[in-house]
Amino acid sequence: MKGTLTFLAVGASLVLPPAASAQTPADVAYCKKLSSVYRAYNEGNDPPTAIATALTKCNTGTAGAIPVLEKALTDGGFKLPAKM
Repeated sequence: MKGTLTFLAVGASLVLPPAASAQTPADVAYCKKLSSVYRAYNEGNDPPTAIATALTKCNTGTAGAIPVLEKALTDGGFKLPAKM
């Protein structure tokens, strides 16, 4: 029984991270829109590392970029674009 639980826990840890990092096409489009807005208002300035990483993640479809860009835009006083 204990071996079965260990096997299930290991199996779940291998399956869940890729599933959690996947974005829908609508998420990718929204992330690219956020990226576009951020780049437009921050043109010519190097973004902080966390923002630069989020901008790169948007282009590769990796989850986690959206909250970072939303926070950067709202902290900058910008209204977020509508979600797709």
